[in-house]
Amino acid sequence: MRPNTKPQNPNFSSGPCSKRPGYDVNKLDVRTLGRSHRSSLGKEVLGKACTETAELLGLPEGYRVGIVPGSDTGAVEMALWSLLGARPIDVLAWESFGSGWVADITKQLKLDNVNIMEADYGKLPDLSQVNMDNDVIFTWNGTTAGVKVPNGDWIADDRKGLTICDATSAVFAMDLPWEKLDVVTYSWQKVLGGEGAHGVLILSPRAVERLETYTPSWPMPKLFRMTKGGKLIEGIFRGETINTPSMLCVADYLDALAWVKELGGLEAAIKKSEENLAVVKSFVDANDWIDFLAEDEATLSNTSICLKLKADAAQVKAMIKLLDSEGVAYDIGAYRDAPAGMRIWGGATVEKSDMELLMPWLSWAYQEITAA
Repeated sequence: MRPNTKPQNPNFSSGPCSKRPGYDVNKLDVRTLGRSHRSSLGKEVLGKACTETAELLGLPEGYRVGIVPGSDTGAVEMALWSLLGARPIDVLAWESFGSGWVADITKQLKLDNVNIMEADYGKLPDLSQVNMDNDVIFTWNGTTAGVKVPNGDWIADDRKGLTICDATSAVFAMDLPWEKLDVVTYSWQKVLGGEGAHGVLILSPRAVERLETYTPSWPMPKLFRMTKGGKLIEGIFRGETINTPSMLCVADYLDALAWVKELGGLEAAIKKSEENLAVVKSFVDANDWIDFLAEDEATLSNTSICLKLKADAAQVKAMIKLLDSEGVAYDIGAYRDAPAGMRIWGGATVEKSDMELLMPWLSWAYQEITAA
């Protein structure tokens, strides 16, 4: 039967993600609008975004947080162009974004001595085969596959290479072993539902040492330059951005950080996301026509929840269109390069009550389309 109650918030997009519960753009602190980002106020607010990020994430001593252009993609590109070439490389890919980093390393930077470790959608490469003498590039959570690495146990504490981790759909939603990660990137438009275009780049002291002791052989675009005279440009990690940021987006990000703090901090945000996954898991367990794309339960993403159905691609597309037209769920189709299916965002900005209300609508839509 057609359910009677719809989710209060039908925004289940995997990016840009749903705004936090109770969000009101009119309540943002917009004192910086119309002011230079290099004014004392602008630098104070940008610096606050960096320091509050480090505090909420519980970053180790010496880790630096910078706001950079180009969303998560820009942050990853800065790391790849600035750090790679000093050592052999292991690059892991099990979905489209990881495959994009493979292409950048092999086709754009044209680096030699690259070991590509790939797996199909739904699976992980064999993490035990990663060579920790090499620089290692990987996504913590494969946003388009719904497959995450289960933990950081496979990363050696005494590694010689750097670990460069694209964690855009993991930061503020998953417990990351920071001491094992040398470069971490994310965009606040993912887990925190912030506005797009800006990336966050987190560097460990080991990454800073590489930057200060190694110079790549290729020309470096201005937007990627993090050193001057062989020394890190520390201002980037105090809010002195490389190019002009949107101060409205920064105000939006600070609002999201304040919400995480009010929620109870990082652990509370992770718990909310895990509870959303639990709702979907119970539904999947009770219905034989739907399953996770991830094959190993230990690798199930609690943010980008990717599902496969006993239906052909046209039927899945029709289901998604039906749910959209009903105002029940927006933007839940699988990523264009992924197998046909659904991708439901389960980060902390999505309420468990809305996830619970969505599930019976999935059953209704499936029956409507497959019985037609």
